[in-house]
Amino acid sequence: MGISCYDQTDVFIKELVTSFEGELKRNGDNKDISTLVTTRDAADSQRRQNTQVKELIDAGCNVLLVNLVDRTDSSEIIELAKKKKIPVIFFNREPVTEDLKQWNKLYYVGGNAKESGVMQGELAADFIRGNNDVDRNRDGKIQYVVLEGEPGHQDAIIRTEEAVNTLKASGIKLEKLGYGVANWNRSQAQNRMLQLINQYQNKIELVLSNNDDMALGGIDAYAKLNRTESSIPVFFGIDGTDEGLVAVKQGLLAGTVYNDKEGQAKKMADLVMMLETNDNSEKDSRFTQQNYLPYAKITKENVADYQSTSSSSR
Repeated sequence: MGISCYDQTDVFIKELVTSFEGELKRNGDNKDISTLVTTRDAADSQRRQNTQVKELIDAGCNVLLVNLVDRTDSSEIIELAKKKKIPVIFFNREPVTEDLKQWNKLYYVGGNAKESGVMQGELAADFIRGNNDVDRNRDGKIQYVVLEGEPGHQDAIIRTEEAVNTLKASGIKLEKLGYGVANWNRSQAQNRMLQLINQYQNKIELVLSNNDDMALGGIDAYAKLNRTESSIPVFFGIDGTDEGLVAVKQGLLAGTVYNDKEGQAKKMADLVMMLETNDNSEKDSRFTQQNYLPYAKITKENVADYQSTSSSSR
């Protein structure tokens, strides 16, 4: 099978693919089936990804797994696969529903972006209510900034909107100071955070990040400036990457929302096996075209449970 990732430098995607390969090998061993996986990096170029998918098809792949660069531009990949009757499992980045409906051999495995945003907002609201020190200037409002993923990306937009709306619905008064677009990347987030600190100084009380890696980049910015703990805002992430979980355990991240890469990897591997062994008897009960895995809220109190889960998947 062939895998095409939007960007293999994305920490969550790397961990998800590694987990998938482990699940696939276990499935293959159980059924005495050998599997060969070829992975390609689109390096954030949809044109390159389209070319890679054609090459994977020409190389004889039986199943394609695609982590789209542009979720609104899946038509060429779908046409290529449909022509050769090769099933496609889209993962992590969901194509628009109309595209998924083009063929009955198209699937999506991932999370629901709205759920992750709501949970991040709930985590932040609970923390703020339980810690008066978050409101450092005692003005009755929480001054916040957002570290955003790609401009216009559905998950980035939804995660931000839902987190903020949930905080407001919980009775938390907010004042948005600014935002920085960091494309899911830790080093870019550090640079964006340095700019925000330079602009707003100690006014920032809360940082909502669309993923853990950017949250860690924001924390890196404060470490680089040698700021005292009392001047560092509270940070919240999403994904539950290995490093993100460590940061929660250490208290650097107040919380994160676990994006179930183990569950997604197992679902993807099981779906591959069903497609390749023609085991259609369980198809209706186990799989639909859109397969969503639930998120979970993580704080220092329960992070150890998820660290053991993440470690056991490798």
